[in-house]
Amino acid sequence: MKTEILKAVEGLSRALPAFASQAETVEKIALELLNALKNGHKILVCGNGGSAAESQHMAAEIVGRFRRNRRALPALALTTDTSVITSVANDYSFEEIFSRQVEALGEEGDVLVAFSTSGGSRNVLKAAEAAARKKMKVVGVTGPGGELADKCSLALKVADPATPRIQEIHLLFVHIVCELLEKELA
Repeated sequence: MKTEILKAVEGLSRALPAFASQAETVEKIALELLNALKNGHKILVCGNGGSAAESQHMAAEIVGRFRRNRRALPALALTTDTSVITSVANDYSFEEIFSRQVEALGEEGDVLVAFSTSGGSRNVLKAAEAAARKKMKVVGVTGPGGELADKCSLALKVADPATPRIQEIHLLFVHIVCELLEKELA
């Protein structure tokens, strides 16, 4: 077991410098979210599986708080309403579960943060397309492949091939962005 633990820690240690080299991209994303929030807009967040958990985590930190007491900020994870998700999946298709919500809830000036470790999740890609049609900004948080980054105005691409390392960097991204937002909005 110890060997596996050390391999995981070493893998994350290798992924961190590549993430650090994207500090400017993370800053641009934080500024995009900050601009939306300062102008009365909201943040919508989506993803599947572990990325759904990241989506919910990000929305929770924005609505609640990360480290500082402050006013509540508008963010919504599109992964939480099982009635909406199952009705859309049943009546349309699973590929539409996020795009239908973006169509219903998104407005020009809002930001969609789309998580996908593969960059190829069809429902996340369709959400990005729906957000673009509504003149929303689209931020992609992804791994090394797929189409997602190409559909976004800003994208953080984690170059590591291992899904667990990508998700760990995504969590670090969420925490950094939430800390930056709070610093500016507290």
